[in-house]
Formats: sequence, structure tokens, C-alpha cells
Amino acid sequence: MLVAYLLYPRFTALDVVGPFQVLAAAPGMQSVFVAAEAGTVLDDTGLCALQAGTSLGGVASADVVLIPGSDCLCDPDPALVEWLRLVHPATTWTLSVGTGSSYLAAAGALEGAAAATHWASAQRLTDVGVTYSQERVVRAGKVLTSAGASAGIDLALTLLGLSHGPDVAQAVQLALEYDPQPPYDAGSPAKAPAEIGELVSSYYAQRCS
Repeated sequence: MLVAYLLYPRFTALDVVGPFQVLAAAPGMQSVFVAAEAGTVLDDTGLCALQAGTSLGGVASADVVLIPGSDCLCDPDPALVEWLRLVHPATTWTLSVGTGSSYLAAAGALEGAAAATHWASAQRLTDVGVTYSQERVVRAGKVLTSAGASAGIDLALTLLGLSHGPDVAQAVQLALEYDPQPPYDAGSPAKAPAEIGELVSSYYAQRCS
């Protein structure tokens, strides 16, 4: 099973690395990192680089496609959207993490569906006619979407449960010792103190300025 991870400038590293670590641990999974052009792609901190082994034209199909999000809430790159339009019909599964759902919406993969995204990007989905879900992982047919960053790990484990069965998914979870026990219960707008929510909302509002 070939998994294509789509990279673009200012992607969120955990959106890619989390699912990759999970899926790469399962039997029969192959990975390819794809970008508009082969080479180094910097994340949204400007400090973490991943290597795209091939360009969009080098991957005409994949069993699984995953599009990460970004903490820059900008419009999707048209070239990447067009590539998704081409490959999505033949995938077994199409996935997004966080604001990567905006790419799937632009490519027409979320028509009539509910989807998860990073909470700061919820209105962007609503604006294009997609129903926003606050669930960590949402399935709509062969499309799986997740909330931001760390939820990508849940997304990948969900996919393993569907593709390889719950025993494999649980074995990978145990091997990675994925047993979240955060020191603060502030991982969603509903839980975080109001002043923290305002601070983070302000941060995202400035990212594309």
C-alpha cells in the first residue's frame, strides 16, 4: 500500500511526521513524500525541513494520500489542489490533518460531507459548504479528516484499524507508547481558559499578515 504525503511550504511538521511514524510501522506500507518540486520543503516554523523525493508529476496514483495543514490560514495552492483532483478518484483512502481539509474541500473531495479541521479554520470549511465537526477524526466514505496536529496520530491509527484490523493498530500504538496524558487540559477551545483562547486566536490571525 503506497502512502503519498503531500508537502508544501509552511506545512505543520507534526501533521506529517505523526501519521508517518504510525503508518510506517505497519506491514506492507510504503511511503513517498511529494511536493510541487522534488527537494527540501520547510515547515511553518522555518526550522524543520522534509525531503520530497518526487514532484507532483512523479506520482500519478497512490493507495493513500495525506495532506497536512499549516498554521498559516492561507488559500490552498492551486497546483496541489489540481493534483488532488486527479489522484483522489483512484485512492483507497484520502486523508487530511488540520487545515489540510481546506485542500480537500477545494478539490471537491468533501462535497456534502462533514469534516474535521483545526478549530481556528472551522469557519473556512463552513464558508465553502462543508459541515465542520468537532470530532478528532471524521470519516466520510473513503475520506478521513482530523483535527489539528496531534489528532493526525489518531487519524493514522484509525486508518490502520480500517485497513489492517484493530490488532495491528493497537500493536503499533503500543510499540510507539502512544498513551496521551497531557499536563494541561487545554487542548480544545472548549477546555482552554478564555484568555489562552484569545491569545492563540490572535496568533493565527497574524500568521498570514
